[in-house]
Amino acid sequence: MRVVIAAFPDCMSLDVVGPAEVFATAGGYAVEVVAPDPEPFFMSNGMQVVPRAAMTAVRGSIDTLVIAGGAGTRRAATDPRVIRWVRSAAKRSRRVTSVCSGAFVLAEAGLLDGRRATTHWQWCDTLAAMYPNVRVERDSIFVVDGSTYTSAGVTAGIDLALALVEEDLGAEAARTVAQQLVVFLRRPGGQSQFSAQIASPVADREPLRELQDWVAANPAADLSVPTLAERVAMSPRNFARAFRRETGMTPGAYVESVRVEQARIALEGSDVQVESIAHHCGFGTVETMRRAFHRRLGVGPAAYRSRFKPQLEENAA
Repeated sequence: MRVVIAAFPDCMSLDVVGPAEVFATAGGYAVEVVAPDPEPFFMSNGMQVVPRAAMTAVRGSIDTLVIAGGAGTRRAATDPRVIRWVRSAAKRSRRVTSVCSGAFVLAEAGLLDGRRATTHWQWCDTLAAMYPNVRVERDSIFVVDGSTYTSAGVTAGIDLALALVEEDLGAEAARTVAQQLVVFLRRPGGQSQFSAQIASPVADREPLRELQDWVAANPAADLSVPTLAERVAMSPRNFARAFRRETGMTPGAYVESVRVEQARIALEGSDVQVESIAHHCGFGTVETMRRAFHRRLGVGPAAYRSRFKPQLEENAA
């Protein structure tokens, strides 16, 4: 299966080498990196790339077309040669994909019109504003719409490539590649681009920052306001005010977000009973966890597991 990765000067190196390593490790793929010009160029981190060929020299059918992202896509999306070639190559491709801001090149070529798509979280609003015919999904690792696949930033290209390997060669092949590369098997496409710990602001003061880390490591502990206040030697009232001022969240909301995050990971990565997950993540009861999931994710634990772990459930069946 022929994989053509379109790269550009100042592109993000992981957008290129991440998917390339997945396909090369899987076997059964012939990977070519091409560029607007045949001369060597530098990626954003200073690594030099020697392209297989100039884009215009690529002939014949393509199984998977990958458009890399990074700062270089700003120029690529305004280069008539690139846009013409992308439109032409897409017609000869079984599927068309992008990593990170490579979505802007696809959008400029009109290939995302009327389709669902995503990109790096930092550029989702820009993509939506510049290309109103694109239905931007701001909180997905990758999005599949027909034969068009777009992924979020940087390492999300690895998730997308693993999904394509699974689609082509089966779940066991994708699992083997993930083991070889020492990465997660595959984060579900609809999974949020953020974890609770990444998305939540970090407190300014050291005691509260340390407390946030402790909460994340001990979700089943007593995390009531009086107990947390005691750990940082503050009165409950002063602690609650300081925590909200420095993080923008009440202690209770932060604790719930951490517990939902821990439970979400457990649901995605194991067959542990929901009752056990509720206990170990500090919810106490399944009903308490269910209400928290609906508040945070808009779906209950069972439905979340069904949506984001289909392959494991199929294997178990």
